[in-house]
Amino acid sequence: MPTDTFTNRDYWKAIVLYGLNNATYKIALAKTLLELAKGGSTHVGQNVLSEEFLRQYKDRLNQETAMPQQKHKERRTVMEQIVMRINNGSLTMTKAVEETGVLMHKDVIHRFHTLKDRNLAKEKFYEFNQSQQIIIKDSVFQVLEVRPEELFDEIDARWGLLEGAFEINREQFVLQNDIRNIYLQKGYQRKDITKNIPFLNGYQNNICFYCSEQMDLDETHVDHVLPRQVINHDEIWNLVLSHRFCNLQKSDHLVGPQYIEKLIARNENIMGSNHPWIKKINEQLGKSAIARRRKLENEYDKVRIVLGRNYWRGTERYSAESDPFYRSLITKMNNG
Repeated sequence: MPTDTFTNRDYWKAIVLYGLNNATYKIALAKTLLELAKGGSTHVGQNVLSEEFLRQYKDRLNQETAMPQQKHKERRTVMEQIVMRINNGSLTMTKAVEETGVLMHKDVIHRFHTLKDRNLAKEKFYEFNQSQQIIIKDSVFQVLEVRPEELFDEIDARWGLLEGAFEINREQFVLQNDIRNIYLQKGYQRKDITKNIPFLNGYQNNICFYCSEQMDLDETHVDHVLPRQVINHDEIWNLVLSHRFCNLQKSDHLVGPQYIEKLIARNENIMGSNHPWIKKINEQLGKSAIARRRKLENEYDKVRIVLGRNYWRGTERYSAESDPFYRSLITKMNNG
């Protein structure tokens, strides 16, 4: 895969969205790096790094709505144990920072850049030197230059999504068929995005599904690619983000085939991560990329029987050939 066409932001999003996480350590380190870079830090000693990493967990775990940080229901992560011991007075802050540093050196720092291709983003955002220092690279500062609040929102959404998946696993809940409480409100009524949408935004590279132009969060809608009036459900595999204007223009029309191709590619982006809805998509569309394609194309054919061939072909300015969605690192990783 040629890597010179991807931006630092592409790599950052890929790590946050597609990091191979069994716990929330990578997400906490991502937020730690952004906080340190926002404060102008470049050469960060072990204590400073550990203090900030510990602060992220203390802030997270001391909330009334705190949730588990890994999927094993019989265990607590080292960071959960450290925060609990701080809270009950059995661990001083000095000792807590020291123990956090040991954990980071062993299980966190060397794993942050890991993607499917382990060399793809190697040392992209920092190096760890012999003096136990992290050297934050210019690439971190560059991703902070444009829409920094979006990066923090994505991290918080990703963190919350992992916690939700761990909670489901621990309580042996069944993933609900109806996910409108997360993405939609009041059934058929389309509503603006919720707090979880920054995470979903990453799978579309923060562009409108229909016109391929940048989205403003205040004008972003959740839309059913195949109209809800026909399929009558709110499953994640059929939900995308779009401009309010594009959504209203499309309404309940049938989209042209180019958007079905894009929906297939977007779903493979989700399947390439450890998104908690992977199991549900597997059940609904199939366990292989070929099976999922065939199933979605079959659904499209059934909707076409109902609505006829009166397509909404999208905005005049849309072209699949120039759509940045297909050039993003995330899409190349999962559809290349």
